[in-house]
Amino acid sequence: MAEEINVRTIILPGFSVSNREWAYDLKEKLGDMSIIVHEWRHWQEGGSLALYYELDKILKKVAKEKINILAKSVGTRVAMNLIQKIPKQINKVILCGIPSLSEAYNYLSNFPARKVIVFQNTKDPLGNFSEVEEFIHRINKDIKVVEMPRNDHSYPYPSEFSKFLH
Repeated sequence: MAEEINVRTIILPGFSVSNREWAYDLKEKLGDMSIIVHEWRHWQEGGSLALYYELDKILKKVAKEKINILAKSVGTRVAMNLIQKIPKQINKVILCGIPSLSEAYNYLSNFPARKVIVFQNTKDPLGNFSEVEEFIHRINKDIKVVEMPRNDHSYPYPSEFSKFLH
């Protein structure tokens, strides 16, 4: 199924500034889509993630548009807040490198499973595949969780992401 022309994809990277390169590399490799890379304020100013500031900034960027979310690590937590705030605007969600198993992900329980996919590396040091799969399936057993054969927190899978978004 081809992506609707009016659906934009927003990339919510991980916490570290090193994720900027990952996000822009993904944007380039996913080239045929309308993509926004969200840059966290703390990348310029230091400090921690300012969740409500970032949410406000993202909500202004997407306005009333239909969006796909491609989120890595801390970006997956921000994505949960977007699912809570604007569920009808969200077309598809890709979560990768879920870093912590918390109640924030409970928003997935009422979100259509066919619109969500999780990619988790086998031995991601912030959360291995088995832990994340079990956790996600407790929230919604129908969400697809894909194991990727890596032992780090890197998620270089543009072709897999593109297949799901198209």
